[in-house]
Amino acid sequence: MRRTAIALAAGVALLAACGGPGSEPSAEPSASPSPSSSGPTATVPPVPGIEAEIVRLRTDEAIGGQVQVRLTDTGDAPFTVTSVALRSPGFVPEPPTAVTAAYAPGRVIDLPVPFGDPVCDAAPVPTVADLSLSRPDGAVEQLEVPAEADVLELIHSEECAVLAVTAVVGIEVRDLHQDGDAATGSLVLTRRTGSEPVRATRLSRSVLIEPSAELPLELDGDEESASAPVSFTPASCDPHVLSETKKPYVFPLAITVGDDDEVPVDLPLDQAARDELAALVQRVCTPS
Repeated sequence: MRRTAIALAAGVALLAACGGPGSEPSAEPSASPSPSSSGPTATVPPVPGIEAEIVRLRTDEAIGGQVQVRLTDTGDAPFTVTSVALRSPGFVPEPPTAVTAAYAPGRVIDLPVPFGDPVCDAAPVPTVADLSLSRPDGAVEQLEVPAEADVLELIHSEECAVLAVTAVVGIEVRDLHQDGDAATGSLVLTRRTGSEPVRATRLSRSVLIEPSAELPLELDGDEESASAPVSFTPASCDPHVLSETKKPYVFPLAITVGDDDEVPVDLPLDQAARDELAALVQRVCTPS
């Protein structure tokens, strides 16, 4: 997915509802958070001896809702970070994460932090790392360290693009059940708002499971819902894959609303559907 496509789709989010992520967003526009809860609104001055950058590792993508605050001790004295939080006007703030990270001059340590629901009518920058730290003399400080955050701008665009799409159409997998060496059910699109046509064009696999659906699935402007058969089969029974995969049940579904560029939306699966897929893999991949 090109960044330009993400950015264009994210623009729709400014016109559509922009609540929290998930398969059931509200169709009503969200209220802008108060200045006290929306994060930094002006450039924060540098902190001598500490630099911060927001990065996203592959493990963060697998977990979802998380990035790393990459801190560098650029000074000539050690310090220990005891808590860290991400503060950005483009995301609802999350509570600080307790850590114990000892820094020495020149040392770089990545600290995992969650990010909250996107606020789609606000820019994600400027971004700061909100730190609690202790000095060798026992002094305790609370610091706001400005952070380079290019990846957070990308995440914000991605999240808001998905919210713009799911404000228009609901996506479900219904009636998933065991069927031979597959689990089968129905992929359902349900209109929430508007009258633009909606198309589901591609459903991608996970490392563990291969999905198949009769696509494209189209929801015309005057239709309330549309459905197509969908099935899932194990793509690998390799023990390493079975034990190491971080995203076994994440299946990006490409959705197009009207003339906009397509947006990949993770196929929503409730716990019952995930249990069916887990049972499928266990049954097919376990020798009798």
